[in-house]
Order: sequence, then structure tokens, then C-alpha cells
Amino acid sequence: MRVVTTAQPLDVQPTPLALLLLGREADPKSERGVECPGDLPSPSDPDLVARARAAKEKLGDKVFILGHHYQRDEVIEFADVTGDSFKLAKDAAARPEAEYIVFCGVHFMAESADILTSDDQKVVLPDLAAGCSMADMATAEQVAECWDVLTEAGVADVTVPVSYMNSSADIKAFTGKHGGTICTSSNAERALEWAFAQGEKILFLPDQHLGRNTAVRDMGMSLDDCVLYNPHKPNGGLTVEQLRNAKMILWRGHCSVHGRFSVDSVNDVRARIPGVNVLVHPECKHEVVAAADYVGSTEYIIKALEAAPAGSKWAIGTELNLVRRLANRFAAQDKEVVFLDKTVCFCSTMNRIDLPHLVWTLESLAEGNLVNEIRVDKETESFAKLALERMLALP
Repeated sequence: MRVVTTAQPLDVQPTPLALLLLGREADPKSERGVECPGDLPSPSDPDLVARARAAKEKLGDKVFILGHHYQRDEVIEFADVTGDSFKLAKDAAARPEAEYIVFCGVHFMAESADILTSDDQKVVLPDLAAGCSMADMATAEQVAECWDVLTEAGVADVTVPVSYMNSSADIKAFTGKHGGTICTSSNAERALEWAFAQGEKILFLPDQHLGRNTAVRDMGMSLDDCVLYNPHKPNGGLTVEQLRNAKMILWRGHCSVHGRFSVDSVNDVRARIPGVNVLVHPECKHEVVAAADYVGSTEYIIKALEAAPAGSKWAIGTELNLVRRLANRFAAQDKEVVFLDKTVCFCSTMNRIDLPHLVWTLESLAEGNLVNEIRVDKETESFAKLALERMLALP
């Protein structure tokens, strides 16, 4: 047996990437930090619930806690209201007496809340690393370059941008500045109808699937009416002719959770559960939406299950925290609710908001320390608000 020895110990230095993955460093090039400027309570702390209640009680009406549907149950327990991103932002704006808006969601949601609330209110995100992979798939620089491509192709002046609510404040501001509007998953069709009344084409940001599903499934367009703009390819990977012929220019972005569902998932659940109703979110791929029985927003999913008859069976294609909560809620009504895919899939960035982060946030605020404030600069806010107001004015 050959034995190799060294006189000196190996000097192995971890790379910056390794340190980042270990949670021991922050990414200086990232918009979002991964560190809190204080100590988080231990996740195993048995007093977390009591501490959260005590801090919230101490803050009283000064704090208003928003909980997105995809949040953990341990966080939802302390939310004053729950809902989707836009509903929560509007709820925050309707509570001007609250000094602190604690948004248990992700970064773009907190930005929308800051845009819609008054300057006196402070919007706080318990973990700055709670981002959104879809929103991050369209940067301001990439979209500006795309507009240059459309301008060179001679179609920018007849193109109206429509941006999904799941986008950064910068993208919302671009949309407002260029005459476009924002949409949610429940009013996307109305937003597209409005946009087509303003121009001949739509640049849909950043979720290709919602744009394609709305155009083809809801509005009767063909898949040939849609082209996919890839920001990582020259000219988006499209020819001038393709841009001129398209009605829908779809940004190459998607939701990492909803993009996991497949036609195989649908076929498998139908085989396992005879008579099951398949209900999916419109952020799913087009072929999945076509194979489903029902398609709708998060609020639509909840209302559909509320109205469903006892004994019915449902396979839901959306984030697992919500599906599990709905399954528990409707079990007493003899409604079977299962996750569409066999593979468990939480929204990893949404799940960064946990009880230790919430407790740290509330206790910091109760002690008079403002942490993790989300602020949108005035120019960006102005144009983003213009795009949001156009959406609010939709019939």
C-alpha cells in the first residue's frame, strides 16, 4: 500500500462562491443581502411564538403584518391580512395609521407596497434575501436593450409593454414610462385588451407562460402570434421579420415553482385519483394549462375550492404551502386536495421568511430600530405608480 505524506498541512482557502453558499458571506453584486445586522433567534427556540406575540402586542397599531398565500403557516399565524401580492399592497395603502408595514412575501411585493403607501410609512421585509427568481429574470438594463432592438426593427412605436405584478419596481417604471400597464394573473386578459387598443403589439414581461396562456387560451390567438425574446441572445434571438409579424413578444422568464409542473404530472394524478379535478395557476406551461380542467389565479383557486361540493377531489398546481393549507382547511368538508406533482416544491425564496426572521424584525421595531426597510426612489416610484394606476383604471 502506497502512503503519501506531506510535510506541511494543505493550505486550502474556500472560494468566495463556497463562502456564499455556506451563508458566511454576502454577494456584493446582488441587490439583496443575505445577512441581518443583528442576531436571529435560534430556529429551535421554544419561545418564538410567545416572543412574536409579545413584540406584536407592544407595537400595537404601529405595525401591520401582511402574509402572502405562499408563506409558511408559522408566519401566516401572525399576519393581519393574507392574500396575493397586489391585494396585500392595496391593504397596506388602506392602513395609513400603521407606521410599519411588515411584508411577509418577497422583494418585489415589498417594493409595490412602498410605491402605494405614504412617505411616512416604512415597509420592512424580514429577510432581504427573499427575492423572486421570475422578477430577477428581467433587469432594467436588459429591458432597455430589448426596447432598442424593437426600435431598430421599427416596431417600438406600435408596441405597448405589459408587465406582470411579479416584476421589480424598475420594470414597472419602464412600463409606465413607455405607456404600458401592469397586470395580475386575474386581470391579464383585460390588460392585454387595453394594450391592443393602444397599439399593435405587446411586450409582455417577465413571465412568458402567463402571457402566452392569456393570449392563446383566453383571447383566441395562435401560438404563431407569439415569439419568445431571450435577453441572453443577440437581438433576443429573433429576426426583424419575426418581431414585425408577432402580436405578442414574450420575455423569456418563468416561475421556478409553477414551471416544474408537467403534462406527466397531470396524467399521473388522473391515473392515481379517478375523477380528480386538475386546477392550475396560469404561470404553468401552456401544455399543462391545456391539460388541466381549471386555470386561475391564487384567489381563484381558493374560491374554487370554497365552492366545490363535498366529496370532490382536487389536484392543485401551485406553491406547496398554500396547497397544504387548503388541504387541511377543506379536509373537514370531505374535499380531497393534493399537490399536483409528486415532488415536493416550496417557493425557496418565499420560504426565507420564517419565524426567526419575523421575531427578529418585530423585536427590532419594538425597540425602535428600523431594519430591512424597502425604499423605491422617487423617479422610479413615479413611473411605476403611473403603470399601476393604469391597471387600476382598467374596466
